[in-house]
Amino acid sequence: MNALQQDIAQLIIDTLNLEDLQAADIPPEQPLFGQGLGLDSVDALELALALQKRYDIQIASDSRDARQHFATVASLAAFVEAQRAACAS
Repeated sequence: MNALQQDIAQLIIDTLNLEDLQAADIPPEQPLFGQGLGLDSVDALELALALQKRYDIQIASDSRDARQHFATVASLAAFVEAQRAACAS
């Protein structure tokens, strides 16, 4: 798990009050919804707000791609990196 993935995993834990977990307990490729971590749509909204605030990025609420970006910690990290790169250029 790279530093960004670990930071995002910790952000998930802190934002959603998953006190019984540590960042290392969430593998980068583990699904965040359904049978994976078990997050729901309300969790996704809270997480999106936290990601926007922490990383100063924009997440379009009507984006069909949002679901795939929120699939795993690894996909969220890739999305954050892409958003940062787009803002830097």
